[in-house]
Amino acid sequence: MLHDIAAYLVETVGSMGYAGIFLLMFLESTFFPFPSEVIMVPAGYLAYKGEMNLLFAILFGIAGSVAGALFNYYIAMHFGRAFLLRYGKFVGIKEETLEKLERFFRTHGEISTFNGRLIPGIRQLISLPAGLARMHLGKFALYTALGAGIWVVVLVAIGYLIGSNETLISRYLHTATLIALVAVMLISLFYLVRHKRRQKLLEEK
Repeated sequence: MLHDIAAYLVETVGSMGYAGIFLLMFLESTFFPFPSEVIMVPAGYLAYKGEMNLLFAILFGIAGSVAGALFNYYIAMHFGRAFLLRYGKFVGIKEETLEKLERFFRTHGEISTFNGRLIPGIRQLISLPAGLARMHLGKFALYTALGAGIWVVVLVAIGYLIGSNETLISRYLHTATLIALVAVMLISLFYLVRHKRRQKLLEEK
């Protein structure tokens, strides 16, 4: 059964092409509970078979993720918190969920749009507090692209290196998450140290 599911996903992604990758990753980054694993891992396998370009698969995956995040960002920025609380319940966004997201954003600052992309349960919705806070658009897009880029590359690499062995793919998805989270910790640490040094230099001036 697992083999049939894996074969179906590979066939679906292959038939939709790069535009399909973009669209599905766009949806995955908005309010739809659509796992990126079922998109990018098959794309990596198709690249392994020579039926897709590896770089294009990665770029379209990242572009779709950023576009979906921007969609959420603009909804939050233009319509505000009251709108999200009123209509968010239809897509699983409760008041306590939004409060947790806002608290996460306040605690970790703008870099949260980067590391939030790699944390399950926060990945799709971290754009909302960024939009509510009217975070600088350029920084938002950059941090989102970096965070989404790490995750997309890891998933594509799994599909490319492991191939069609769905048992191994299932096993190594846990490793993929761990790799992504470690990368987040290291880059976040670098950002915090750099930020504190800048603040210290400004205070000394």
